[in-house]
Parts: sequence; structure tokens; C-alpha cells
Amino acid sequence: QVQLVESGGGLVQAGGSLRLSCAASGRTFSSYAMGWFRQAPGKEREFVAGINRSGTSTYYPDSVKGRLTISRDNAKNTAYLEMNNLKPEDTAVYSCAARSSAYASDRASEYDYWGQGTQVTVSS
Repeated sequence: QVQLVESGGGLVQAGGSLRLSCAASGRTFSSYAMGWFRQAPGKEREFVAGINRSGTSTYYPDSVKGRLTISRDNAKNTAYLEMNNLKPEDTAVYSCAARSSAYASDRASEYDYWGQGTQVTVSS
């Protein structure tokens, strides 16, 4: 079992930045690839970033590439999502997820553990 807790969400103006954290406890954090997903009201959950378990490879969809950066600190059992130049369309609940694999996936169904999520609201 892995427990994931997100933090760092909030209200920010367009063009601003936020840094989300995902603190893990339980099984060995470095055994899991990590992903960040978001879900806006009335929309499907969307993959926004992934990182392999060693932190050497990252993955992003084109919609966020260049604005979002995923990282991890295995010594601190924490994954991060740095978000810059935020836009109103980035407003969503952001959740981190752990996958029992070396590599991240853009499919939510391939993740084994999920956090509760943290709200990010970007005002125009």
C-alpha cells in the first residue's frame, strides 16, 4: 500500500505559478513511477505529467509541455509538479498517482494508488 497526499493548490492569477507536492508513505516510493492528472468540472480526467521511478525520464502531453515540470525526490518520498504561466483552462483538481512500474503511463487505469487531489483555480 502507498498513501499519497497532495498539497500546494490554491487560487492564482493567470500567468502565475504554483508548485504542487505529492507526499508518499507506505511502500518504497522509489519503486513506483509517478503521474499527475487533472480533472475539470464536466471533463474527463487528463494526464499532465509523468516521471519514471529513478527520475531520469519525464513525459508530458503537448497541451502542457513547456509550462509544467514534474520532478521527484526519492530521499524525501515526494513528487512535485511545477506549473508556470498558468491559464484559466488549467483550473482543475490535480491528483498524483503511483504506478507499480519503472515507467509512467498516460493512462489513469494503469496506476495503482491515487491521492485525494488538490484544487487549482486560475483566475483571468
